[in-house]
Amino acid sequence: MEALMIVDTLVHARWIIPVEPESVTLEHHTLVIDGGRILDLLPTDLAKQKYQGHSTENLLDHALLPGLINCHTHAAMTLMRGIADDLPLMDWLQNHIWPLEQKWMSEAFVRDGSDLAIAEMILGGTTCFNDMYFFPDITAQQAMQHGIRACVGMIVIDFPTIWAENSDNYIEKGLQIHDQLRHSALCTTAFAPHAPYTVSDEPLKKIRVFADELEVPIHMHVHETLHEVDQAQQTNGQRPLQRINELGLLNPSFMAVHMTQLTDDEITLFAKAGAHLIHCPESNLKLASGFSPIAKCISAGINVALGTDGAASNNDLDMFGEMRTAALLAKAVAGDASAVPAMTALRMATINGAKALGLEDEIGSLKVGKSADVIAVDLSHLETQPLYCPISACVYSAGRQQVTDVWVAGKRLLTHRSLTTINSADLTAKVVEWQQRLST
Repeated sequence: MEALMIVDTLVHARWIIPVEPESVTLEHHTLVIDGGRILDLLPTDLAKQKYQGHSTENLLDHALLPGLINCHTHAAMTLMRGIADDLPLMDWLQNHIWPLEQKWMSEAFVRDGSDLAIAEMILGGTTCFNDMYFFPDITAQQAMQHGIRACVGMIVIDFPTIWAENSDNYIEKGLQIHDQLRHSALCTTAFAPHAPYTVSDEPLKKIRVFADELEVPIHMHVHETLHEVDQAQQTNGQRPLQRINELGLLNPSFMAVHMTQLTDDEITLFAKAGAHLIHCPESNLKLASGFSPIAKCISAGINVALGTDGAASNNDLDMFGEMRTAALLAKAVAGDASAVPAMTALRMATINGAKALGLEDEIGSLKVGKSADVIAVDLSHLETQPLYCPISACVYSAGRQQVTDVWVAGKRLLTHRSLTTINSADLTAKVVEWQQRLST
């Protein structure tokens, strides 16, 4: 008898949903992980004849999925979850969030807020997040410490904060972080000019040049509200997307977040540019920002990925909820029940996010050779019974509490609902302290 090949991990699962190829569900298959990567994916009976794992998991009621990718977060703002709810965006920002940030923003705030967000995301099956906030070096440090994948935003705004004095200082500090992370296996960078109304032309021109030279994405709030678009037209006679295009930013490296205000011509322009749309349906709903015409955008060929936004405006980092809301809202907006089916929503939360971040060769689907960023979802719960289609069950019925196990680059971050890299009790104590401070 031929000797079994020794590998790091075998995961025997009831179903594997690889995402690529699309709409495929593999029954009674095994994922073989070795050296942090997917070595093989084959029927379980064959896997048992070929491999022996240092670690073996029998997840006989579970579906394995690629780790979910949250393409727009403000991780540290999780400490402001539930503050100033039920207010319009600019009132919420200018009269509540920005004053709190001015008072409390610090490395400690970002460290503890990022830890809270990372814990919530791992528990909910998110293995990669694209962040935009102050002290991005601290967020990257915490992501690497806890083993989650992150793209941290080199934030740029025109006005001074505790992080930087002016736009040139923001760019300079961002470039330093990019240099520090250039060899990181888990953390990448993107330029993150906050929004058209907070960043002027000259910094945006510099960002375009640096982004082209360094081959990094640009991540920006765009057309979030009707007020933003109207104000821009009154100020300079242009809609923000037109200005961004004329400045040369609209290209395959550009990620536009929200995009609730779009004309048909703008959809065509965006599609031709090859840019990526980051859809945050629950935040848009909560802040009454508007409805992004996702079905139209997908039909035009735009790559649409999903984000939660910050927990201060959502109020969670639940990508399962975001998938479901994205699918349901798209149907209502389009007046078409076939718009954004379950598989499309799942792709928006996985491979489409990877494409937006330029990481599609590494993550976003369960393919041999890719990084082993994997989550296991227990579909035996009554809430997902009876089960006729695992893909449909994951998008329309399952909740994040059904995620039992999470691996990033083959490392176990969640084992049977227990975090392996974060002390939950210590984190909870820190969060209580912050709650008391922010409440005063």
